[in-house]
Amino acid sequence: MDLVEKQLSSEVVYQGGFLKVHKDEVALPDGAASTREYILHPGAVAVLALTPDGKLVLERQYRYPTGREFVEIPAGKIDPDEDPAATARRELLEETGYAAERWTYLGTAYPCIGYSNERISYYLAEGLSQQGSRLDEGEFLEVLTVPVAQAMEMTLSGAICDSKSIVGLHWLAAHQAGRMPGVAV
Repeated sequence: MDLVEKQLSSEVVYQGGFLKVHKDEVALPDGAASTREYILHPGAVAVLALTPDGKLVLERQYRYPTGREFVEIPAGKIDPDEDPAATARRELLEETGYAAERWTYLGTAYPCIGYSNERISYYLAEGLSQQGSRLDEGEFLEVLTVPVAQAMEMTLSGAICDSKSIVGLHWLAAHQAGRMPGVAV
């Protein structure tokens, strides 16, 4: 069965600093027409950073769209023409002050497939050393370190509830169990 929807027309209805909203008319597999509204996103990275004593680096920050604070793994958007691994290194240092000796690419996930093309590339950072954070202007967060087992429990209690962090912790557990080898970068 062919499930592909074919674009008939496309209109940019909003263009912001890094998001672009489209409204397209598409032909459905049965030939009927429909409208699709979606966000183009430059992509992002997420980092599972482990301290030398095996704790996971987390951040607590306020997220305006939801009107609440979240505890989450470090992450950030990919700048134009920036390699995702370079973004991961930059974001970890800027947000947490940590630099890592060893980096492993774990995989890429798509968190919002119903309305966005956003993709998040996940990296494991090990051999951390503190270099001092360099937060972006207007960025406010608290850096936390917790045992990995506690972070996993936090996903079950709802204390960690964003999909990026839940996927990352799932993949970290698979990597640590030898079921997801990753690629050194």
